[in-house]
Amino acid sequence: MREISFDTETTGLNPRTGDRLVEIGGVELINHVPTGNFYHVYINPERDMPEGAFKVHGLSAEFLSDKPKFAEVAKEFVDFVGDGTLVIHNAAFDMGFINMELGKIGMPPIPNSQVVDTLELARRKFPSGPNSLDALCSRFGIDNSRRVKHGALLDAEILAEVYLELKGGKQRALILSPDEEEDNSSTDLSDEPGKLGPFNARQRPSPLQRPDIVAEYAAHQAFIAKMSDDALWKKYRS
Repeated sequence: MREISFDTETTGLNPRTGDRLVEIGGVELINHVPTGNFYHVYINPERDMPEGAFKVHGLSAEFLSDKPKFAEVAKEFVDFVGDGTLVIHNAAFDMGFINMELGKIGMPPIPNSQVVDTLELARRKFPSGPNSLDALCSRFGIDNSRRVKHGALLDAEILAEVYLELKGGKQRALILSPDEEEDNSSTDLSDEPGKLGPFNARQRPSPLQRPDIVAEYAAHQAFIAKMSDDALWKKYRS
């Protein structure tokens, strides 16, 4: 199962009032495990950068002025996503911007059926919250110390770790490896012998010694010989 842990940065909060995308980051997952394949691009929003947005992500209009426009990267972005599922924290926000940008250049939107919202997953699992990305990192013991400012690719990498925990934690990786196909209808892997993922088994400090079977058998026979004639062991031996 292919998924993309995904995040964006923007000039503001509302694509309907002229806010635009400025950064896209996506991390490929196979069966919830990062493969090392990713997509990242800065985008020229063709407008100014509000101070509030700059304080969030630190991307200035000057920095973005020589970056490609969304129309120039749209095809490579859509090709990277393909038929994979986008995993997004607060998906309505990011998808509002993505589909607005796609619509501006006449490309079809990405349907909701192709999106998983980790905020909704977290709310179902932890109804009392809090369920921000930072709060979930704290809950799961995930190091997010690099997250001084928001960044699409960094947040996508962190979200991939959070998503793995929301789907059952690191123990899941002992069952599924990136080369396996996951069947969501069943968790029975009995028909897939030898396809368990790698794990760190605790090793013995020294190997077990092979017993001396001949010596043990001779000792057992000598022990039986000392028994009385009506001993049960002699009856079985006969």
